[in-house]
Formats: sequence, structure tokens, C-alpha cells
Amino acid sequence: MPTLSPAYADVIELLTIAPDGDEAAVAAVRAHDAQLTKPPGSLGALEGLVEFLARWQGRASPRLDNPMVTIFAGNHGVTDQGVSSFPREVTAQMVANFTNGGAAISQICALHEINLRVFELALELPTGDITLEPALDDKMCAATIAYGMEAIAGKPDLICIGEMGIGNTTVAAAIYAALYGGTGAEWVGRGTGVDDAGLARKADAVDRALARHAGELDHPLAILARVGGREIAAMLGALIAARHQKVPVIVDGFVATSAAAIAHAVNPASIDHCLFAHTSAESGHARALAAMGQKGLLDLGMRLGEGSGAALAAVLAKTALHLHHNMATFESAAVSGKEG
Repeated sequence: MPTLSPAYADVIELLTIAPDGDEAAVAAVRAHDAQLTKPPGSLGALEGLVEFLARWQGRASPRLDNPMVTIFAGNHGVTDQGVSSFPREVTAQMVANFTNGGAAISQICALHEINLRVFELALELPTGDITLEPALDDKMCAATIAYGMEAIAGKPDLICIGEMGIGNTTVAAAIYAALYGGTGAEWVGRGTGVDDAGLARKADAVDRALARHAGELDHPLAILARVGGREIAAMLGALIAARHQKVPVIVDGFVATSAAAIAHAVNPASIDHCLFAHTSAESGHARALAAMGQKGLLDLGMRLGEGSGAALAAVLAKTALHLHHNMATFESAAVSGKEG
């Protein structure tokens, strides 16, 4: 059995010693919430969002002064297998679209005053075709995880993790199959809208990748390097750094969740600071969330990627926090509280 590369030593340590949340901050939020002019629990999941922010920011009075969507963009050699409806040149074209404000995520962020950062990951150098060779060598994979940690350099108080990469629903499906078992057909979806023949090519590519790397998929980080991608490695890095810097995380859809799945497989507690924004229309997403004991906050039939679902979840978090801070209390509004 292969030995895990020492290149990952720091990554494993950071995932293993993930700091706990602040339960005193949660108690303070609940105490204030109990004074607001509404029946207890009547705002449902919105109340839980404020508690989530308090727990992982470590603040009795959480805030969202600098929420950020981060999009990590990478290209994939497996597109040579006809797994996407679009050529991989579209990845760079969409990065330009993000920057120019023309993409859905750009408009969501502009409307709701959420910062948007895009990280390009060697788009001119696709990863290895996973049906023929490893996506990344171990040193490059570890370095890309470290690069992803830079996403929190701007000191966000909430980070939404998203991605862009033609072919990356295929590599995400391969990660899930390697982690949780099953065939390519059980994990792939239509991604950018492939037809039935394209769907069959995706399933076949996943099966061939798993067969090609059999015997080398014995650790989650080895799985990431063999059948993953740069944007997934970088999202993992962002997730790790956020935990250690008290930044709560909202994870986007099918592909972004695969980064969290790698972390969870190393240490299930390492994703406690993550909220999963939505359940993607990609059929394998609900199955992957269930494998981690998670549920998506929203279920809107989305499969766009680019952090769009995570941004919408951030809008809900902003709304929940605004209510928490600005609703009247029973005392200030001279409203009688609950009897008994």
C-alpha cells in the first residue's frame, strides 16, 4: 500500500487540530433572540444562521462587514475525453466574465454588496487527464492547497467557496466515487448540459480513472491529487485557513462540496464551520451531503456553480443578521412577552 507523501504533513495537522466554535457566543445570541418581538423559533433557519455566524466568528454580536465570495478556476485534462459540452477555453472566458460583471455571480454580489474575488489556477496548464495519469503530483497538490489559504488574506468575516472549471463535475464525481464507493454512473450528472452520450462518456471516464489509480486511492489527499483538480485543492485550502482564522464558510454546490468531502474524510469535525448552501440539481450532490451527515440550506434546482448558491445563502445570512440586530425587543417596543 502506498505511503502518503510527507508533502501533506502540514495539511493533515491543520485538519486534525481544527479549533472549536464559541458556544458562549451562541448563548449570547440566543439570549438576545429570546427578547425579540416574535415567538421563539419563529424565524426558523434564519435564527440558526445567526448562531452559526456567532459560533465560528467567536463573537457574541456577529457581523457581516466583509462577506466574500471566492471563485477558484482551474482546467482539466479529462476534457479530452469528451466529458463536457464546452471546450476548456471557456474557463478563462468565464473568468473574464466574472471580472467584467457579466456573470450571474457578479450580479448577485453587486446587488447584495458581497465582495467577489477570483483566483485563476494555471488555466494555461490543465491537470493531467485522470483516465491516463494523476491530475497533480503530491507536491503540486499540497502547494495548491497552501495557495488556497490565501483566500482569507482580505480578512473576510464570511467566505463563500465556489469554482469554475470545464470538466470539473467529472473530477468531483471521481472524488466522491473514490471516497464513498460506487460507479461513475452513480455519481455523474449532466454538468454543463451534456446529452446522453456525453453522460455515458463522463461515467466511463470516472470508471477508467478509478481503475487507473486503483491502489493509490487509500487516503483522501491521495484521492485529491490523483483524480481531483487545482480548484478543488485550493477550495480545501481556503476551508482550512478559514477554520483557523475564525471565518465561517458557506460551501456552494456539487464541485465545491467535494473539497469539503476531502476534509471530512480526514477529520469529520474539520467541516463543522461549514454551511452547505444548497442541494444541487446534480444527482450525486444530495448523496454526497448525506454521506457527510449534511443538508443543503436551499433547494432551488440550481447547477450553475461559480459560487451562486453560496452567495444566495449569504444573502439569507445577511438578512438573518439584520433582523437579529434591528428588530425591536419586547421591552423597547412595549409589547407584552410570552406568559408563563
